Amino acid sequence: MELGKFLNFNTLNFNHDLSAAISWMPIIMVGIVSMILVWSRGGKYRRHRAGLPLGSLGWPFIGETLEFISCGHSSRPESFMDKRRQLYGKVFKSHLLGSPTIVSTDPEVSKVVLQNDGRIFVPNYPKSLNELMGKSSILMLGGNLQKKLHGLIGGFLKSPQLKQQITVDIERHILSSMANWKDDQLVYIQDETKNIAFHVLLKSLMSLNPGDDMEYLKQEFRKFISGLVSLPVKLPGTRLYKSLQAKARMLKVVHRIIQEKKANYDTNSPSPPEDVLDVLLQETNDTAEQYFTTDIICDNMIDLMIPGEDSVPMLMSLAVKFLSDYPLALQQLQEENMKLKKSKEQKTEPLTWSDYTSLPFTQNVITETLRLGNIITGVMRKALQDVEIKGHLIPKGWCFFTYFRSIHLDDEYYETPYKFDPWRWQEKDPTGCSFIPFGGGQRLCPGMDMSRLEASIFLHQLVTRYSWEAEDDSIVSFPTVHMKKRMPIRVKKIMSHF
Repeated sequence: MELGKFLNFNTLNFNHDLSAAISWMPIIMVGIVSMILVWSRGGKYRRHRAGLPLGSLGWPFIGETLEFISCGHSSRPESFMDKRRQLYGKVFKSHLLGSPTIVSTDPEVSKVVLQNDGRIFVPNYPKSLNELMGKSSILMLGGNLQKKLHGLIGGFLKSPQLKQQITVDIERHILSSMANWKDDQLVYIQDETKNIAFHVLLKSLMSLNPGDDMEYLKQEFRKFISGLVSLPVKLPGTRLYKSLQAKARMLKVVHRIIQEKKANYDTNSPSPPEDVLDVLLQETNDTAEQYFTTDIICDNMIDLMIPGEDSVPMLMSLAVKFLSDYPLALQQLQEENMKLKKSKEQKTEPLTWSDYTSLPFTQNVITETLRLGNIITGVMRKALQDVEIKGHLIPKGWCFFTYFRSIHLDDEYYETPYKFDPWRWQEKDPTGCSFIPFGGGQRLCPGMDMSRLEASIFLHQLVTRYSWEAEDDSIVSFPTVHMKKRMPIRVKKIMSHF
């Protein structure tokens, strides 16, 4: 799992944090002065070094961050990168979010960096995100422990036992949500998909069913996630402080669930794992370094909830947005799914994971939504040593920012890149290095297949049960990708003719 979307500053939280921190202003000012002094001693960054990409480090301390944020609020967030690509090429230097940075919009350079994660590069995120996630997060862990955690989670999410059960669970949650829809009702797709995805994810992570714990975790999680990218000030009243408190409350609930599972766990005759928590508990040892401690498991249960709040719901919401704007794509998607539904109903067979994911045009719609929607903007890494890639020097200690959005919208790789065109994937390979919506290397999102499945089931149930008219809405890309009006559609139930 990557969190590149959280690289953007959450400017919506700034006023709140500043008011809470006003009484601490003298301390904050001392910190700012200290950072400026650090910058003033960093003249080596501004001197030419052989192989260092062209570019500008901007103003002292703030670098080019303000322009980066300003472009992020526009309808073309990639304009910051486009301007510099024209001046300096696809790889250039800048100074963003407090760090001297090498920015890459070159898929080959980005691929090399992502594949060398943990050896030459390590994760590098905003301070507030580092603070909230902690060193034991799957986002921050390195070495063998990270590989093992990633492998266990990814292996379970692709396992046959989960595929059968999760397909039924996803269908149940989607149909339960749609059961409340009435003809001519205004449905907010972003809200519906957030609710569905969170329930599905907690079922997969901890076998948690709807109830008090589910609602409590959902409420606290939204407080937690609001501070992922905020001012790195954890004084009482600030957004970061409140988020840390919310995480502490969530940890207590997760820890209790773990203890309950342990109490019912038979070490002599363990049953097959039913969820991610079962998988990790089989590898638990609070003293041996090569195993996971209870604290590591608790932390990662919370971190793994993030896709259920943002990336997966936005995949489904953006697909509805793009299909609403392109009726021919919607028509072909509906025909393909109606054909599958009719075939399965005639055979009285339930739909399976492979049924949903084998629909070629549906998968092309999802792939194109990932490319054009750019739910994850990019990822940041930190160089552990000087390294040269394709003639570009990345100095030790510098940040490396691979910007997925510019790669996915580059007309060198995609004809008419701003057009929603699912048919392009009939000929194009989605496994190439110019398509990286889930990151890459050893940190490739372990839940990417499950995300595609969930979107496939949602679209199938939507287009075979309802027609709709979409209200005007637009995509906001900053601080995170979301629909400005929560993607409202007016639904009408389709009468079955089977």
